[in-house]
Amino acid sequence: MEANQEKAPETASGGDAPRPVRAVCVFCGSRPGNQPSFSAAALDLGKQLVERQLDLVYGGGSGGLMGLVSKAVHDGGRHVLGVIPSALLPEEVSGETLGEVKVVRDMHERKSEMAKHSDAFIALPGGYGTIEELLEIITWAQLGIHNKPVGLLNVDGYYNSLLSLFDKGVEEGFIDDAARNIFVLADNAADLLTKLTAAAVAAHADDGGGEDRNGTAAAGAKRKRG
Repeated sequence: MEANQEKAPETASGGDAPRPVRAVCVFCGSRPGNQPSFSAAALDLGKQLVERQLDLVYGGGSGGLMGLVSKAVHDGGRHVLGVIPSALLPEEVSGETLGEVKVVRDMHERKSEMAKHSDAFIALPGGYGTIEELLEIITWAQLGIHNKPVGLLNVDGYYNSLLSLFDKGVEEGFIDDAARNIFVLADNAADLLTKLTAAAVAAHADDGGGEDRNGTAAAGAKRKRG
């Protein structure tokens, strides 16, 4: 992926400015879940990424929602980067491996690499790992470690209980009111990607149009902490 990342940034249609979103990191389950709507949402997200000419960064597994979204993006001709710890290769990667696979030492390096190669983040339904990745990337945004938009694809209300927990955190004084809306939310991929793009454009403008892909913007840190 390193060679791919060194190429000149793609530009928005009809403009000269680099696009603020070129690759989206997707956190999602390595299982399909019990509801057909979860698989349908993963396939739709893959289709929407292709239509918007966006690349995919994800956890590298070929099962469940991971496999569905990565296959949809790869079949659509966009670049797919899967990042996976060496210890999980025997369990998570099976069948046909699509796109580029980057093997890393552990889960910490996995999340760092996924964030490094992404311009925005989306969480589909998933289990402990998905939720942990989502919460860490939200925390990084709150601390100003990155200034990239985070989106929650709340398929059939899957994350309603988590959202209620966030509200409880605000009520009890553990989460600032402003931080409660640090991510964007939608129940379908098209709306979520539109919101993410708008958030990325706003953040890009606030940072003076900088192209730091690692997103360690001091301005973002001040804005979110204040």
